[in-house]
Amino acid sequence: ASAPSAPLQYGLYSSFMGCFVYFFLGTAKDVTLGPTAIMSLLVSSYAFHEPVYAVLLAFLSGCIQLAMGLLHLGFLLDFISCPVIKGFTSAASITISFNQIKNILGLQGIPRQFFLQVYETLRRIGETRAGDAVLGLACLAALAALRAMKSRLPRTASAEPLAVRISYLIVWISATARNALIVLFAGLVAYSFQVMGSQPLTLTGSIPQGLPAFRPPHFSMAAPNGTVPFQSMVEDMGVGLAVVPLMGLLETIAIAKAFASQNGYRIDPNQELLALGVANILGSFVSSYPITGSFGRTAVNAQSGVCTPAGGLVTGAVVLLSLAYLTSLFSYIPKAALAAVIISAVAPMFDAGIFRTLWRVKRLDLVPLCVTFLLCFWEVQYGIVAGVLVSGILLLYSIARPPIKVLEGDVLLVQPGSSLHFPAIECLRDTVCGRALTASPPRSVIVDCCHVSSIDYTVVVGLAELLQELHKHGLSLAFCGLKDPVLQVLLSADLEGFQHFPSREEAERCGGAEPWGSRADPFTSTTESS
Repeated sequence: ASAPSAPLQYGLYSSFMGCFVYFFLGTAKDVTLGPTAIMSLLVSSYAFHEPVYAVLLAFLSGCIQLAMGLLHLGFLLDFISCPVIKGFTSAASITISFNQIKNILGLQGIPRQFFLQVYETLRRIGETRAGDAVLGLACLAALAALRAMKSRLPRTASAEPLAVRISYLIVWISATARNALIVLFAGLVAYSFQVMGSQPLTLTGSIPQGLPAFRPPHFSMAAPNGTVPFQSMVEDMGVGLAVVPLMGLLETIAIAKAFASQNGYRIDPNQELLALGVANILGSFVSSYPITGSFGRTAVNAQSGVCTPAGGLVTGAVVLLSLAYLTSLFSYIPKAALAAVIISAVAPMFDAGIFRTLWRVKRLDLVPLCVTFLLCFWEVQYGIVAGVLVSGILLLYSIARPPIKVLEGDVLLVQPGSSLHFPAIECLRDTVCGRALTASPPRSVIVDCCHVSSIDYTVVVGLAELLQELHKHGLSLAFCGLKDPVLQVLLSADLEGFQHFPSREEAERCGGAEPWGSRADPFTSTTESS
């Protein structure tokens, strides 16, 4: 992938530095950093199709991402929940797969936007090129067969005859390296047709040969009417300096989390930020535009059996070798074969069972899942951001409306089910006043704080107001089960009339709090404790 209207070789210039950097700094074995269609389109919007702007944008984006990693802001990415990741990967597998259908069918001029893509593909399906369709479907069938063969391949024992072990090794290598074998086979087919003087296949096309020069990005640009200084270039990029690094890290973390979850390992968000930042900074020295985690290439990595980030060294070395010596051979690779490899890699990422699982486990989590899934068909970045926002709203709602258990007796026992933070204090006050003052007769209140591990200043203010309000009605309020951090906060606040029991059992045994200004021995007040 390369930015629209930028020379094709810039896509390759952006494809190797991230592989090398990620080997040293990355934490996910499958992830590959490189150019993507989404990032290419964002860069084209903010770099005005100018390579100088695109390369400088890579450098500045890398600096921002590196700073975030050094400041340990990776925890912010923990707010990308599992339903958001599942929605993203499921939608991405569909959009990426369908994006390759045009290459399987040999269609040209299909728009990138998913819904327009579906419409145009169906409208022009009669223009399908038979050669591309036959080759593409044959490659898909071969890839599926090789994948099934590998999954069902029995382990061979060392006691087996040498011929059996060699046969096993050949089959295992063929199944593991199936992507490379299919591309090689398709390239030979295309070359054979070229030699015979006819070419029924759509080919990748030629790319200029040679490695990019290693030099820092240009901090100014020559223009017909003078020179565009660095400050003007930064002003021209505007909001792109926030959008591009943010979307880069969101894509990378979402992809890393998706594959880490699927393969049973953990990632370090701060380390991922460092890897992405360093990759973009160093990439800008070899004329790379901003890169990010590539879902398609990462899926190909995973399906190829890559076990460590060292796979990036092989990928990067192959790209460098190709740029130096093999670009002329790329012209013989059929687009249909590459499309089949990508479809075969991303199709298994669609998780239809997640909808049924969430319906059974927690239906509310279907909301961020569906929001992410549906909006990703419009734009992937909008889907991820919307899913994170919805997840955040649900999280904030649970904080603002914690579960509150109320037991009625001689006194009213109120038990919050979680810590109390400022959005929750009004809910607690309404619950206490609503039940204590409307009871017949009105009852004093004990708040059981056994589940409360932290409170903030707004909660302290709210509790002080609640104490005063109950006092006006001749009722008292006491606390029990206070954990040390919470107790220290309340004691430090020196609340008038504050009293607490060491335990709920003692509170029930004493029959509740004493009226304002008097207390039984089990009670403790701020006056005596200070």
